[in-house]
Amino acid sequence: MEDSPDPPLQEEYKYLFNKLRDIRQKYARNYELFIVEECELPLIDLNQLNMEEFESEKCKKEIAQASKEWGFFQVINHGISREILEKMRWEQIKSFKRPFHEKMSEKGFDFLAGNYRWGTPSATCLNQLSWSEAFHVPLNVISGLDGRNDLSSTMEKFATTMSELAHKLVEILAEKMGHKSTFFRQTCLPSTCYLRMNRYPPCPISPQVFGLMPHTDSDFITLLHQDQIGGLQLVKDGKWIAVKPNPDALIINIGDLFQAWSNGVYRSVEHRVVTNMLKERFSIAFFMCPSCETIIKSCIDPSVYRRFSFREYRDQVQEDVKMFGYKVGLPRFLV
Repeated sequence: MEDSPDPPLQEEYKYLFNKLRDIRQKYARNYELFIVEECELPLIDLNQLNMEEFESEKCKKEIAQASKEWGFFQVINHGISREILEKMRWEQIKSFKRPFHEKMSEKGFDFLAGNYRWGTPSATCLNQLSWSEAFHVPLNVISGLDGRNDLSSTMEKFATTMSELAHKLVEILAEKMGHKSTFFRQTCLPSTCYLRMNRYPPCPISPQVFGLMPHTDSDFITLLHQDQIGGLQLVKDGKWIAVKPNPDALIINIGDLFQAWSNGVYRSVEHRVVTNMLKERFSIAFFMCPSCETIIKSCIDPSVYRRFSFREYRDQVQEDVKMFGYKVGLPRFLV
């Protein structure tokens, strides 16, 4: 229907559904991919950073240790109020509930026009399809809106605090590598970082289709606020595990660029979102990215990865997705 908010995923990708029998047989043989244990990520109380030196240093070590062992952790007392988080979720839901044709419009949808994405255009089979829709909004677009409406005002407050928290965390991680660097402040700017609002519609053929296919993030660090539906899973010790939602926590994960910068000390871990047959899921992520010209090189020698620019990395990812249907990532840049 013209006024439906849902993207026409089944209609657009019906040619992939013709392969559904083969996909079902594949997943019948590998059903353990979807039998996963639920766990809680390492939980870190950032209030400790404001305490005496012993507690502050203990908190920093916990952040570094989780980044080495898990590549993921969650934080509480992170400085973003429940009021802002709840207001952001409400404004996000309202945006996604607009008719699909409005979301696709290049005009008449305020500052979100042109920032809408859905499905996976490069998918060649169902297990490469992401059953989701999203708005990708650069921080400089948000900061330039001057609170023109409830959505932009809320997003600006949310983005500002998420950005500051991201910088605080990467500076702690750099410090634990023995570097007090201004590198991240100089290269990760409002024009290069962005928010991504996500919605995962109910999926009638769950779990044969991912909400977001397995991947690693192509940034330095990602901060995620998710609802209580669940669906985020990550690889730990060679197995997929499901992340138990925590309403008071933000989820943090290391991206490819930070793994390269840290010479493999901090881990960019493969993760995915599984679909839900009955319930929709919402999340919003902050991605800390540098300018395209930024050179990524290891902070210690000998280096596992060769030097590369973010542009080179991004272009290689796009080329691989086009050719293979998935991202190869950091293995392309080993010495």
